[in-house]
Amino acid sequence: MTIAIVGVIFLAYILGSIPSAVWVGKRFYNKDIRDFGSGNAGATNTFRVLGKKAGIPVLIFDVLKGWFSVYVLSHSLGVDTLTNSFMNIQIALGIAAVIGHVYPLFANFKGGKGVATTLGVVIALEPISAFSCMGVFIIIIFISRIVSISSMIAAISFPVFVVFIYKTEYISLLVFSVIISLLIVVTHIKNIGRLMDGTESKIFGNKKEN
Repeated sequence: MTIAIVGVIFLAYILGSIPSAVWVGKRFYNKDIRDFGSGNAGATNTFRVLGKKAGIPVLIFDVLKGWFSVYVLSHSLGVDTLTNSFMNIQIALGIAAVIGHVYPLFANFKGGKGVATTLGVVIALEPISAFSCMGVFIIIIFISRIVSISSMIAAISFPVFVVFIYKTEYISLLVFSVIISLLIVVTHIKNIGRLMDGTESKIFGNKKEN
């Protein structure tokens, strides 16, 4: 069983490493998405540089690879789903998938910020909290029109929902929710700098680079 667990964790990293933004950009637009915009190989930069026709499938794929890594791979092991061990395995798979997206094996370890993949992970782990965070994202982006600040606030709200609203019984999920929210904030350090000096771009009417 230990070998099987290690195997699926490695597979989760491999799935996370599939650089959909890079491959779509190169295959259909003859562009390496990392050479434009923010330089990140993620859905937000794909929308900005290549438009909705490229951004939507990249977003969907990045969410699905996070969900698949956690939900499908964990259930393939035949472990009792109502145990702490199962939750721990799912969290390990989720972390591996997000690391794969941020540091992809198939794109010279230069990937995206992991927001969409993290969303897929948390949908698999804690769907009610995940959809609550999506609600927070929608509200903040409607008010601010800034993807980065909406992503960070939604990420920070995740442990709040997990711990205080839905009161999880899994200590590992509590710890994971805090770590993953901090990871999302850390990957947005450059955005925070631009927010502070007023140069961060908005999704409507602002053409500055993000």
